[in-house]
Amino acid sequence: MSNREKYDQAFIETFEITKDQLAGLKYQDITAWDSVGHMSLIAALEDAFDIMMDTDDIIDLSSYEKGMELLAKPEYNVEF
Repeated sequence: MSNREKYDQAFIETFEITKDQLAGLKYQDITAWDSVGHMSLIAALEDAFDIMMDTDDIIDLSSYEKGMELLAKPEYNVEF
């Protein structure tokens, strides 16, 4: 499974959405992406990529696209 597929799967499973809902998805756009859902997403991403995200990055992860940008940082080294 590619990194992009792992990333997409974390969103799809955490929020129970379809792949076509991912593009442009932002925090609180859907009911499932509330503060509790956000932490579930972070846990899923950390498990999928075997990383531990910094608090600032957890707070900054405000959209599907922003998450990819954050995970591409050198400290996580996730290539999409």
